[in-house]
Amino acid sequence: MSGRDSKDGRRGRTDPVLGSLDNLDSPGPAPAPDDGLPHFRVEAPERRPYAGGPPPRRRKRGWLLPLVLLLVIGAGTLVYLQQDRLRGMLPATELNDTLTLADQALAAGKLDGSNGDSARELYEKVQSAEPDNDRARDGLRKVGQAEVARADAALTAGNVDEADAATNAANELLGGGSDIERLRQQISRARNPSAQQGSLVDQAQAALDAGKFDGPDGAGALYRKVLDGDPNNAVAARGLDKVGDALAAQARQAIAANDRTTASGIVERLAAVVPNYGDLPSLRASLAETRKQDDQATSGLLSQAADNLRSGKVAGDGDDNALARYKAVLAVDPDNAQAKAGLGQVAQALIVQASASQDAGDTEQARKLLDQAATLAPKSADLAAARGRLGGGHAAAAAVANDAASSDDTAQAQLSVTPEQKAQVVDLVRRARAATARGDIMTPPADCAYDLYRNALAIDGNDADARSGLQSLPGVVQKQFETAMSNGNLRHANELLDTMADLAPGEPGQAGLRQRLASALVDQAQQRGNAGDREGARQSLDAARRLNPDDARLPDAYARLQSGR
Repeated sequence: MSGRDSKDGRRGRTDPVLGSLDNLDSPGPAPAPDDGLPHFRVEAPERRPYAGGPPPRRRKRGWLLPLVLLLVIGAGTLVYLQQDRLRGMLPATELNDTLTLADQALAAGKLDGSNGDSARELYEKVQSAEPDNDRARDGLRKVGQAEVARADAALTAGNVDEADAATNAANELLGGGSDIERLRQQISRARNPSAQQGSLVDQAQAALDAGKFDGPDGAGALYRKVLDGDPNNAVAARGLDKVGDALAAQARQAIAANDRTTASGIVERLAAVVPNYGDLPSLRASLAETRKQDDQATSGLLSQAADNLRSGKVAGDGDDNALARYKAVLAVDPDNAQAKAGLGQVAQALIVQASASQDAGDTEQARKLLDQAATLAPKSADLAAARGRLGGGHAAAAAVANDAASSDDTAQAQLSVTPEQKAQVVDLVRRARAATARGDIMTPPADCAYDLYRNALAIDGNDADARSGLQSLPGVVQKQFETAMSNGNLRHANELLDTMADLAPGEPGQAGLRQRLASALVDQAQQRGNAGDREGARQSLDAARRLNPDDARLPDAYARLQSGR
């Protein structure tokens, strides 16, 4: 340290001193060297008792407890005020359970199916309820990859059909890709090894001689297999032309007999077996002309049927009623969408008449009308609700009749339900709502929303929650349809459209939904065709034609597919 006063009082500097090195090797502690600085010794102070009594206590912080209580109360108030928002942040238990089941099914190798318990079905159910669910989207991608692996394993094992099915499933989930194209080429080579060419030609010729033109074992399919493996096989090419000639002759015969339904079916078979057949466009033109003539004949019937509905002539004997005229249209044109919707409207009108008869006390007439409606729309939600009301009222009325009660007592008894029955109804309605949230509208049997609501109405036909829940199902299915369309899941959208037609037959808005789905299927066909998937493109076009045969883009799309463009 510098700047200290020297002994003589003068300001100076003290340089550091190394000290003595003589005692460096001596044992024991060496005495501290004299560094020329003053030395200090500090001792710990002694504790002295307080003279005035015991020592003072530490001061308590009494303000902490009120502060903690205030914070707890504030947090509780915040949770109460924001409970709806916080509840929305909680995980959807039903969806999570479904996702867990889907993950388990994927891990177990249960990739696809029709019983509602496969990985693909479960993931799609979650995606239908929550389109932005990343876990469901990723799960479907994994299912597609697993289908690719399954196809590879099936090819290795020599099971070509299983490989083909797995490849098609993977294509639907993954939207194509290099793996799909690789698998398709391998399947084609596996189906058509050169050693089998001669045998296939012989089988095709035998099928042609037997008049078996289409189907998996028909001459057309066998000749196409030969050409897939050997595109320059002249025998197979001539044989395929003969198949086309035979089917075209059958189609012309049906057109001449004014059997448009048979003719249309033969033309579609011809298009599937020999898509490039030269006379196919002229056959389609002949069918279109026949349809035009039939349309002129049926348009008057459809107009008269609509007038019958408006005037209350719904059904009955003779031809002067809506039901008879709609059936006459379908006899000429079985695929007429307007006539099919008309039958649904007739069923709805019969249900309304049945309710009026029941209100008037004529339960027998109400039952007859509902039975007639059931032949036209057996799965109608309104029909199920009306049957529940009629069945419950009838059972209560019979019980009161046995007791010889008055008419006022009868009306009261029709509405009476025991506490045990009411509890059953409440539980059934709760389960039905849960099934609706899961998307289980018509399946699985006995545990779907439709069956659960019907069971509730069978116990208490006047339960307002069960009736309104049942009648709300068509709207729920329509929302699922919109979700499927926005996700591009056209297969599921088609299934939902069928469900809507069952639940609410004759609903006018369904015609527009069919047209939208048909248009989307035509777009899908073009995409598949551009990717080289001609069979998938044909399937999409056929589905679009069934939904909306008047779609203006269909003829050109079929022509493009047949020409290979």
